[in-house]
Amino acid sequence: MNQVVAGFEDRVRIGVHVCRGNWSKREDVLIAGDYQPLVDCFAKMNVRQLVLEYATPRAGELAVIGHELSDREIGLGVCNPRTDEAESIELIGERVREALNYWSPDRIFLNPDCGFGCFANRCVNEEQIAYEKLKAMVAAARLARAGLS
Repeated sequence: MNQVVAGFEDRVRIGVHVCRGNWSKREDVLIAGDYQPLVDCFAKMNVRQLVLEYATPRAGELAVIGHELSDREIGLGVCNPRTDEAESIELIGERVREALNYWSPDRIFLNPDCGFGCFANRCVNEEQIAYEKLKAMVAAARLARAGLS
């Protein structure tokens, strides 16, 4: 990774995403476990942002990354693209408040877990559901920014 980003680190925001699985809506068949096995690897990477999936309990506790890598930015997954209901603004706000225990506000970026892409002509979710999830995420981000200013 460091060879790939060499020379770009100071000119652009570089992040790395770790996908926990986006091929099924069944949580029981997707990758589970916290990010602890990757902490040392993340620490050695010359990337500014860790884009991690935390909208699902399968990802473990935020503290695992927060305690060790609060010097990085967190692309905090707050919307699960595989569920059929949009997360509430309150639930997303809770995740932001938790992240504030480890990162300063300027280092927290809200993201959906992975994306809403399609696989083999089968979308992970319907367009309207994805829209509602993104709308809730944006509203929660606005509230968080307003509350922090």
